[in-house]
Amino acid sequence: MAKPGYVYILTNQSNTVLYVGVTRNLAQRLHQHRTSVFKNAFTSRYHVNKLVRERRKLS
Repeated sequence: MAKPGYVYILTNQSNTVLYVGVTRNLAQRLHQHRTSVFKNAFTSRYHVNKLVRERRKLS
């Protein structure tokens, strides 16, 4: 059986940019966004790190 995944929406501090992502490990992925692990990524360039919504997907 496959592990559940998450669909999540992030925004920046002023709520002007949206980002939609999919991951299996939400806590780890949010940490990566908030610490700008990938310096040239969209979320790093536009300072997108505030969680708006997440939904667990079972399949």
